[in-house]
Amino acid sequence: MGKGEELTTTKYLIHAQINANGIVEKPDVVGAVFGQTEGLLSNDLDLRELQRTGRIGRIQVNIHSNSGRAKGDIVIPSSLDRVETAILAASLETINRVGPCEAEIHTTKVEDVRAVKRQQVVNRAKEIYKNMVESVGPASMKMIEEVREAMRVHEISEYGDDRLPAGPSIHTSDAIIVVEGRSDVLNLLKYGIKNTVAVEGVSVPQSIGDLSKKRTTTAFVDGDRGGELILKELLQIGDVDYITRAPKGKEVEDLEKDEVLVALRDKVPTAQFLANNNILVESDKKDSKKQDKSRKKQQKVQEDEIEDDEVSLMKDMLKEFEGTNCGAILDEAFNMTKEVEVEDIYEEIKNIEGTADTVIFDGVISQRLVDVASQKGIKKLVAFKSMNIVKKPQNIKLITIN
Repeated sequence: MGKGEELTTTKYLIHAQINANGIVEKPDVVGAVFGQTEGLLSNDLDLRELQRTGRIGRIQVNIHSNSGRAKGDIVIPSSLDRVETAILAASLETINRVGPCEAEIHTTKVEDVRAVKRQQVVNRAKEIYKNMVESVGPASMKMIEEVREAMRVHEISEYGDDRLPAGPSIHTSDAIIVVEGRSDVLNLLKYGIKNTVAVEGVSVPQSIGDLSKKRTTTAFVDGDRGGELILKELLQIGDVDYITRAPKGKEVEDLEKDEVLVALRDKVPTAQFLANNNILVESDKKDSKKQDKSRKKQQKVQEDEIEDDEVSLMKDMLKEFEGTNCGAILDEAFNMTKEVEVEDIYEEIKNIEGTADTVIFDGVISQRLVDVASQKGIKKLVAFKSMNIVKKPQNIKLITIN
């Protein structure tokens, strides 16, 4: 059998150490291995027959002498299965003489050659992926963003007879976000938020008022006087469940991604918002009906459900990790604080220090991950699927695509 053939068929390498009470050479060791194991095991594991049929390779011996004693290493390539290889490795330790000398052989390990090769493949793949990412320069990234933004413009939809600018999910989503204009819709689309509709002016169309009575509605207005005027008009003709607004002096269309996410996360019930901001709205005896509607809607929302806009954003972010075998730890504003590898995800969560809001990764949510994430105060786990979740703590939400 040639050396190339031996390398391609080897599954395991048996490593052993030899100590002899005298000077011995390589042929003495090889002879002892064959001679003293002969007849010890079944015919199926006879070393001479195994070597003749190519199921074990050439026995490699590296031995040296010092002060009248010999010490060295033995390596035996094996294409047997795991159990047979282990038996063969153990049989080496029955050898007590090599040539004329007393000797002792100790098996140190059995190395899985395929596992080593797999690790080499993984490490090389990581290098290749890193080079691919690094090769995308600023100009390329700008081009990619331009293409993505152009695609999002094509996603914009229309709602009602007034043909109001809206996100593509406005017709199907249980929760909607009402904004001021087309530019606001486009900006939120840029960040993956698709359940929006614009009122297009201070005079809110009746179709928006009617829609707000059927859906869980969030008003997302500019942080100026105009935003307050639109909010008052909307509250008079529709039923608004939550209100949030852009930072003072800013408009929704100009907000960065983290500002949008913080604003939507910090939305408050309408009554609380009006009280906190000393805003008075004319009432036509709809207050009690609004309260009943709000209570019914809240009963329909399960404790572990996240609003559609946030879920949509999380799923879009997850797709960026698909096929990478990586993930990320995010803060409350969904900024990445650390990139992690999926194989290390448990230890990374376990060793989190400080505040972390979300863990998103290219993998499967297990009960073990849920438990450690809950202990560390993680609020959301985002992955492609979950498996065998028997107990889900109240303080954590699971978001999956499959």
